[in-house]
Amino acid sequence: MLWEIIMIKKAKLAVLLSAAYVASSLAHAEETVEPIITFSSITVIADPLGERSPDEIILPVSVLAGEDLAKQQALTLGDTLDSLPGVANSDFGPGVGRPVVRGLQGSRVQVLEDGLKTADIAGEGADHAIAIDSARADQIEVFRGPATLLYGSGAAGGVINVKTKRFDPDFADSPTLEGQMLYGTNGNTRQGNVGLALPLTENLVIRADYNRQSNDDSDIKGFQQKHQTVGDKDRLQNSDTDTESASITALYKDNWGYAGLGFSTWHTDYAIPEVSLGIGEEEQERILANYDRIDFRGQLNNPLAGFDSVRLKLSHTNYTQQEVGFEFDNGRLADSGVEADFENNESEIRVEMLHQAIGLWQGVIGLQFNDRDFTATSISGGHGGEFYVRPNSTESYGLFLLEERLTDFGYLEFSARVDQIDSSPQSLTESRDIDLPSGTELIQDANLGERSFTPFSLSAGTLIDVGLAHHLRLSLTRSQRAPSAEQLYAFGSHAAARTIEIGDPSLGKETYTNLELGFERHTGLIRYDATVFYNQVKDFIYLASAQDNSGNSIEIEGDQLVFNQQDDAEFYGAEFTAIADIIKGANPLSLRLSGDHVTAKLRNGDNLPRMSPTRLGFGIDTAYADWDLSIDYRHVFKQTNTAISEDSTDGYNLLSFDLFWRPNNFEGGELFIQGRNLLNEDGRHHQSFLKDEAPITGRTIMTGLRFQFGD
Repeated sequence: MLWEIIMIKKAKLAVLLSAAYVASSLAHAEETVEPIITFSSITVIADPLGERSPDEIILPVSVLAGEDLAKQQALTLGDTLDSLPGVANSDFGPGVGRPVVRGLQGSRVQVLEDGLKTADIAGEGADHAIAIDSARADQIEVFRGPATLLYGSGAAGGVINVKTKRFDPDFADSPTLEGQMLYGTNGNTRQGNVGLALPLTENLVIRADYNRQSNDDSDIKGFQQKHQTVGDKDRLQNSDTDTESASITALYKDNWGYAGLGFSTWHTDYAIPEVSLGIGEEEQERILANYDRIDFRGQLNNPLAGFDSVRLKLSHTNYTQQEVGFEFDNGRLADSGVEADFENNESEIRVEMLHQAIGLWQGVIGLQFNDRDFTATSISGGHGGEFYVRPNSTESYGLFLLEERLTDFGYLEFSARVDQIDSSPQSLTESRDIDLPSGTELIQDANLGERSFTPFSLSAGTLIDVGLAHHLRLSLTRSQRAPSAEQLYAFGSHAAARTIEIGDPSLGKETYTNLELGFERHTGLIRYDATVFYNQVKDFIYLASAQDNSGNSIEIEGDQLVFNQQDDAEFYGAEFTAIADIIKGANPLSLRLSGDHVTAKLRNGDNLPRMSPTRLGFGIDTAYADWDLSIDYRHVFKQTNTAISEDSTDGYNLLSFDLFWRPNNFEGGELFIQGRNLLNEDGRHHQSFLKDEAPITGRTIMTGLRFQFGD
C-alpha cells in the first residue's frame, strides 16, 4: 500500500525510485561476474549500543567523515549536510544554516555535539544560528526519521551528532598539529582553524583548538527580493558574518576506561539579509550570540556485575544573544540599539549502561536529565510589549531501553522510552495584548500556569541479511513529542523573522507512527541504499497564517500574523544513494546517484508549509597521480505543493567540483580548489522562512590548505 500511494501520487518520486531500481539492477548484474569486496566501516558514535556501522543500524543513518566530510564541510551545519539524502538547508543568510530532515526542522531536529544537546535557542527562531562550529567536526552523523527513542522529545524529526576529537580516548604518543586555511572569492570569505593534541604521558592528553571565519556581503545572481526591480543587483545586502570558537580539553585513560573534562567558547556576529534602497525610513538587523560551555565525558569498563561499560556525559552551557536593530533615514544611519536580549542556561546529564547478554538479548539502559532556564526581554517593546516567547523553565527526565538480538537471518531490535517534561512560564504583572487591523485585540493571560507532559515511545525493527551483500531494514515506531516553548508561549513580534507569532498554552502532545522500509547493498563494486517511509502524525503542531475575510494574509506593520495550531498530518517519501566503481586501479572512476522526496499534508488535504522540494543528483569521482577530482550536478525541482498564503518556488540547477592535490613529499597535507553554484543560479530554498528575501549564494570558488603534522 505504501509503495502504491507514493508511486501513484508523485511522478517525481517515481523518477527517483526508477533511478534506484536501475542501480539495484546493475548491482545484481555485477554481483554475478565480480567477487564480493568488503569495505571498512565507520563507527556511529551517537548509537547507544556503540561500535556499530551505519549498515548495521536499523534506523536510517548517514555519516560524513574523512574525505567525504572534507568535500562537504561548509560555514554552517545546514550547508554542510545539504547534499545528504533527506537533509536540506534552511538558511537565513550565510550566518544561519539549519538542517531540515524530511521536511521537519527547528525544535523537532535535535543537534548534538559529542552526544549531548547544543544548548542554544535555535528552536526559538528561524533566524537563530545553531551554536556549533562545523569546522571542528571530525565526523557528522544524521539519524533520519523519529529518533525520540534515542534522544527524547526534541528528536521527533531526527538527530544530528557532530563528533569532535576532543573526547576520543585514542591518541598518539607524540604531539599532533592539524588545521585548515581557506579563502573564497564570494564575499571575500576567510576561514582558518587549528587543533593541537599534546600527550603529556601515555595516559594523559591535552587537546586545544581555535576556529575563525568571516565574510563580507555575499554575491548573488540578480535582485535580492523575489519581486524586486530596483536597487542593488548581484549582492545580498546585510549578509556579512564573523564567527570564532575555541576549546581546551584534558583526557585521561587507563584500563578502567577514560575521563575527559573540557571548556569551549563560541561567538558569532551575523547580519539578517534585508534590502536597503536608501529611500525613506529603513531598518536592518544583526544578531550577536555567545556561549561558554563545560563538558565531561567518561566511561567505566566492567563497572559492576552484568554490565560491560557505563558511559557518563555532562554539560553546562551559558548562552546569551542580542538582536540589534539599525534604523536608516534616506540611507544614513539614524539610530541603533538592542531590540531583544536572550539568555539560556542549560545543564544536561546522560548515562548509558551497556549490559551483558540476557538470554539472547543485549542492549543498553539509559537515563537522561535536562534543566533549562530561558529568558527573553524586548528592549524596544514591539507588539505585545515583550519578546514573543515568554521566559520559561523546563525540566525533563528520560528513561530509555534499547535491546538487540542476533538471529539466523540478521537482527531484531526493540526500544522504549518515557520522559517527564515540566514547563513553567514566567507570570507577568498584567496580561498582554496585540491590536489587530480589524480593531479587535488578541490577549495573552498574565498567568499561563504550568504544563506537564509524559511522552512515551516504542519502536521495533529488524535487519535481515539478504545474501552476503544486502540488508533489508524494516521498522515501526510510535513516538511522542511535547510542544516546545515557542509553540506554547509565543505572543508577539519577532523582528528579525518578520512575524507575529501566537502560541497556544493548551497544545497537547504530537504522536508519530512511522513505518520505514529500506534495502541496501553494502559491499561490491556497486553499493546503494534506498529507503521509503510513511509517517502519520496525530495532533501535529504547525504555524498557520491568519487570514482576513477576503482570504488575504493579515499583516501588522509589515509583520505576518501566524498561529500555532494542531491537526493530523502525514509525511511520506523516499531517499536513495548509489555508487558504482566503473574503473579500479591507479586511475579510478566512480559514478554516484542520489535523490530524495517528501510530501506533507494535513488531514484536510492542505499542504504543510516550507516542505523541501524533490532533488536528484549525479556525481563523478576520479583520480590521477596525486590529484583527486569530484564533479557534482544536482537538480532541485520546482516546489508547487504549497500551503495557504505560501508562494511556489522555481527549480534550479547546482554544479560543483572538488579538486585535491596530495603531493607525496607533503605527507599529511593537501591543497584544494572547490567550486559551488558554478552556473550562478538564482535559486531559493523553499524550506527557508526567508526564501523571498534572500536567494542562495552565487558562484563561489574556494581554495585552501589542510595539514596534519604528527601521527
